[in-house]
Parts: sequence; structure tokens; C-alpha cells
Amino acid sequence: MKGKLSRGKHRIDRRRFLKLSGTSAALAAGVAGSGAGMTGLAASAAPVAAAIAGRLNRPADLPASPSPRVVIVGGGWSGLTMAKYVKRENTAFDVVLVEPRALFMSCPLSNLWLGGVIGVDMLLHSYLDAAKANGYIYFQASMVDLDRESRRVYTDRGFIGYDYLVLAPGIDYDYASLGVSDPAEQVALAQSYPAGFQPGSELLSLKAKLDAFEGGTFLLTVPTGNYRCYAGPYERACIIAAHIKRNGIKGKVVLLDPHEEPVIQAEGLLAAFEELYDGVLEYEATVKIEGVDLVKKQVITEFGEVAFTDAAIYPRIRAARLIETVGLADPSSPQKEAAVHPLRYHVKGDERVYVTGDARPMPFSKSANTANTEAHTVSRIIAAHALGRPAEWESPTTTCYAMVDPIKRESIMVTTRYKHDGKGAGWDFADSEAINDRSANLGKDNLAWGVGLYNDMFL
Repeated sequence: MKGKLSRGKHRIDRRRFLKLSGTSAALAAGVAGSGAGMTGLAASAAPVAAAIAGRLNRPADLPASPSPRVVIVGGGWSGLTMAKYVKRENTAFDVVLVEPRALFMSCPLSNLWLGGVIGVDMLLHSYLDAAKANGYIYFQASMVDLDRESRRVYTDRGFIGYDYLVLAPGIDYDYASLGVSDPAEQVALAQSYPAGFQPGSELLSLKAKLDAFEGGTFLLTVPTGNYRCYAGPYERACIIAAHIKRNGIKGKVVLLDPHEEPVIQAEGLLAAFEELYDGVLEYEATVKIEGVDLVKKQVITEFGEVAFTDAAIYPRIRAARLIETVGLADPSSPQKEAAVHPLRYHVKGDERVYVTGDARPMPFSKSANTANTEAHTVSRIIAAHALGRPAEWESPTTTCYAMVDPIKRESIMVTTRYKHDGKGAGWDFADSEAINDRSANLGKDNLAWGVGLYNDMFL
């Protein structure tokens, strides 16, 4: 293929050496000893930095590939779908999924696990089994840098050459959006009251909190901006309120929302709050959080302080810091999302590098269904580009269920697609449908939807 990477030819240059090793050198210098002068510190740090750069600058232990290699970074809903379907679109592709976690745990549907509707086994899946079933390589590693000139992804297990690269690293939290800027306070807040919208430890911690809750106020918050799963915080409020009600706990849920009403499915959600959880769930709209007092257990708002017994505090999200680290973040994006073509998903000026999922800037909901369906489209775009053919853009689909009554297993739902005016960032909804009357049938559809998407990624 034209422009095919000549692997093993390039060596790391001085500029990149300094970039890759600078942080490690600084850390090494910091622990070299308080009595050493600057010259001694630099000398002691240099061998450490050189060793780290040397490890980064060796090839990863992967089989050589005579075929075009597609490297996908991030094993969430977007990355897993990409790995499967880019291989399906072009079976000649050699596909490598780079993901640091050993086990997949889903954030979508986790509210149902918190509410006792499903077991945790439904959320857990094997990366190894998915890779084996779909003919790609799962490479357990963390990406640390990118050289687009030589087309190399640097990981903590060596570099990987690519012909196409897809970055789907997900999100990080922006605690400064809550008025918490001190790093020590951010760490304390994240560990004491995790948002619960990252899979893994956050979800396990939140489940333990819920099981141990004996009364008082359980505080939840809705972030500003385009956040992960629009209905998620509202559904979670219902789930926890149902737990309090079912177990006769002398407590309540307080949900603080900066918006005037729920940003999605407002009619159905507000009806559930009033009809199912009156006296158990307090929904406070148009509330802006300005700080968090961890000692007093208070959230500080423009209207005063809100005390809590326990909490899951969800700050504004941003694209994973990896996007910024490798120089792909749009400086004008308040959420540090990547600068990509709105219909083609490739980094501007580089049709070899793509960004999908929560790190892309388009205003679609950052939901599971959106990530899955857009990954199908981007797979076709990459496969077509490799053959020198055009590929039609197709709108992602956002289908969102909210199980507002986990006891009766009743859900509401909304589904929509999107359209673009072709002139910039002009987006609007298309083909939208909402069902705000909760029902057990929609509850069954909710579970079937989840199983279907898991199968689409893993089988």
C-alpha cells in the first residue's frame, strides 16, 4: 500500500527523547537527595531517563505483519466495536487493540447492577475472548506518546508501528469545574465520593456505599457540558431512591442539577420523581456547584451549602488527558476534545489518525449506543480509505433507556439520529422518538438492548 510504514528504520531523535523522558528525569531528580546540587541531580536523573527512553524505543513484542496494521487505543465501547468491525470491513487488516486493563467492565447498565436488577457478571467480559473470537490482537499496555511522522504509537511495552490509528481513550474528570482546584483536594474528593461513571473501582466503591447506607442524605450531581450518558445521573437517583424506599431506610436522595430540567427524557423522569419517590428523592434544578467542603461534608452552591451523609459527585468531564498529551486536543474545546473532521473523524490534516467515542468533539450524546454505532461508520471510512474509495457518512444512533423503577423493572426510552448542515458545526436531531410512559415491556427491551450490544462487541 502506498505510504506503507518501513518498520524498524526510525530511531528516536533528541527532541522526542527529551519529551518522553522529561517527566521521568524530573521525578528522578526530585528523589535524588536534598543535599545534592543541581548538577548532581541532573547527573543522577540522566541514567534513569535514558533507560526509560530506551525501553520506549524498542519494538513491542508483536508478530510482524505484512498487511496494513490498524492500532486501536482504548478498549471501551467504541474501541472494542472498532477492533471487531474494522477487521470485518477489511479482513486483510492486522488489528491491534491496546488497552491497559485486564478485564472489561461496563459502565452502561451498571445502574441496573446497583439496583439489583442484574448481576455483576453481565458487566464483565474478557478482552482475550473478544480478540480471539474476532481475529484481532489484544495487547495489554498503556499508550504514552505518539509520533505521527514515523507512525509509531509508544507504549509502556514498546512502540507499535501503524498504518491507521484510532484513539478511543474515553474520559477524565475536570474537578476544577466544581471549584476544586487543589490537587490534594481533588484526589481526596475522587477517592471519597467517586462519580461512578468510570468502570471498575468507582462502581465497586459506589455499590459498597449503597449497601452500607443506613440513613441521611445521599447526594448525587449532574455535570455541565456534554457528559457521559445523559440519563445516567437521573436513572441512578431513581435506583438509589428505590433502594431507600424498599429497605425502609430513613434517608433521601438529593440530586443537584445545573440545568432547568433533565437534559433528556424530562417528562418521563420528572413523572417518576414525583409519582414513585415523593419524599425520598429531592430534585433541585438550576443549581451550580462552586465548591466542596470535605471536612464538613457539604457541597457549596450559589444558593448556600447542601450537607450530605454520603455522595457520588459527578464533575464535568473532559477527553482523556492522552488526547492533550499527544497534541491532538482542540485548544478552543472547553472539554479538551480532539480536533477532528466532523463527518470523517480523522485528525485534521491526517487521514491516518482517527478519534472516536467520548474524546471526539461532535455534540452527540457520549453514550454506549452512540459509541457503538459511530464505530461501525468509522470502520467503513478507514477500510474505504485504504482502498482509495469514498465512504458515505452515516449518523450514529443514540438509544437511551432509563430504568426509573427497578422494583417493577419499568423503563422509559429515547432514540435519535443526527444531521449536519455540511457547513461547519451545524448539528440537529433527526428521526427522534421518545417514550415517557414507563413500562415493564420497555424494561425488558432495556435488558435486551444491553445484551445485543454486548454481543455486537464480543461475539
